[in-house]
Amino acid sequence: MAATRTSADVAHTAPEVVRPSHDDKKDISQVERVLSAEDEKVDHVNYDRIDQEVAQYADPTAVVISEEENKRLKRMIDKRVLPVMVVTYFLQSLDKGTMSVTSIMGIRDDIPVLKSNQMFGWLTTCIYLAVLLVEYPTNYIIQRVPVAKYLGFNILAWSTVLCCHALCFSFPALVSVRTLLGIFEAVCQPAFLVMTSIWYKREEQAQIVTYWYMMNGMQQIVGGLLAYGFATIRHPSYIENPGTAPIRSWQAIFITYGLISFCWGIWVIFSLPDSPMRAKCWSEEDKKLMVERVRSNQTGLQNKTFRAYQFKEALLDPQTYCYMGIQFFTTLPTSGLGAFYNIIIKGLGFSTLQTQLLAMVLGVVIITTLLGSSWMVKKTKQNILTMALFMLPAFVGTIVIMTVVNKNSATRAGLLISYWIIFTFWAAQGLGMSMLTRNIGGQTKKTVCITLNFVAWCAGNATGPKVFFDGDPRYLKSLAIHLGCYSALLFVIAYLRFNLIMRNKKKDREFGKNINTTHGFDDLTDKENPNFRYVY
Repeated sequence: MAATRTSADVAHTAPEVVRPSHDDKKDISQVERVLSAEDEKVDHVNYDRIDQEVAQYADPTAVVISEEENKRLKRMIDKRVLPVMVVTYFLQSLDKGTMSVTSIMGIRDDIPVLKSNQMFGWLTTCIYLAVLLVEYPTNYIIQRVPVAKYLGFNILAWSTVLCCHALCFSFPALVSVRTLLGIFEAVCQPAFLVMTSIWYKREEQAQIVTYWYMMNGMQQIVGGLLAYGFATIRHPSYIENPGTAPIRSWQAIFITYGLISFCWGIWVIFSLPDSPMRAKCWSEEDKKLMVERVRSNQTGLQNKTFRAYQFKEALLDPQTYCYMGIQFFTTLPTSGLGAFYNIIIKGLGFSTLQTQLLAMVLGVVIITTLLGSSWMVKKTKQNILTMALFMLPAFVGTIVIMTVVNKNSATRAGLLISYWIIFTFWAAQGLGMSMLTRNIGGQTKKTVCITLNFVAWCAGNATGPKVFFDGDPRYLKSLAIHLGCYSALLFVIAYLRFNLIMRNKKKDREFGKNINTTHGFDDLTDKENPNFRYVY
């Protein structure tokens, strides 16, 4: 704690303050030192620790923004930034989910090796192995380049790769394009977590993460409808000899989705602001207010300086590994169930077209789960207890599927409903991500924590499809592993809640309960900032 106090004291007793000049006739990057004897009595920002771009807009002391003004600024951000995150995540989810959709549309007949569950599972696993490989470089780049332009470039790249799927008629070719897809799609979630933290206040972030993350469910709905339409496409030669059709329905899906995403990538490059400071679509005064609006987050806005002590703190903080545990123990079950969704549902006795339409119901379940958990957090301010509550249906659904045998229409309907309610587990994923953005301070520490978070996310997603074994038609072994993940997650979130409560109580004892937001941009970690309090 001695080291923590020292860092905080440096931020609070800076001998001089650099205040930016906002005179339009002068270079905005120039700052002048205007600290008078009277000002020395006031707590000021330490400009030595603030990113120079942020310093051009940050006031030396916190600016009070009225509730009416705050709502106006949020509406402006919602209209410009939120739609881009939502639509981009929807397209990424749609593009990534094409393999599950096409699994019952003839691709396994055209490439017979994919009829093996283990081989088919590799087409999902290789995506997440690729993401795992590029996760830290991607996070490092996001912190140092214009995030909107980098995001747009990656959208163009992955949409091109998606179109190339239509040319693949061998397992090695598919693995290659799926790996490239993972490399370019790796930017999405880290970029959106960063964007959420720089544009929105802490109390808004859980909802914002939910809005773009629930596009996993929306792609199930829209993807189910589109897949139904594509599945009805039948070239005359396909009916007599599927191998001679000029274009298969699964090829048409890859090409169509790829072209749509490519056009969207161009739009993102030209319409999405990189940060509040670089938003040319708004006035200088509004940009300054948007910067000040997120000062109270106490997690900083942006900072390109690497601080070794923050890197070390991230690796030693138990909180880091709790967020990793949340992602691993949720993505392992959901990724496997998602990859084999159509195969499992068709195995219950439904036709191909019925299976495509039933995917829409799963989308409704996911959206309802994420919106419901977000609403509950907003009302109760309880993130971790909400996670635990939404885990209960997953336990029930899994146990029912393991114990009930599909004998008739009634049991088939019951198994289908049980399968759907397992996906209430998605609440923990979204809330875990939003807690990370709200509970980690310091840009270097945040970069490391986001990286490790998605390392665990990738590990879970890569492992999930591999626990579906051949020779296990009811997937009892897989579901038993899922129950183990649910139990482990309960232990992780219980420890995290206890740990965060103890941290807040300790800070209240040492520094009091009054919160000073002046140093919200000083690039202090959550541990060293005496004004930081954790949400749980």
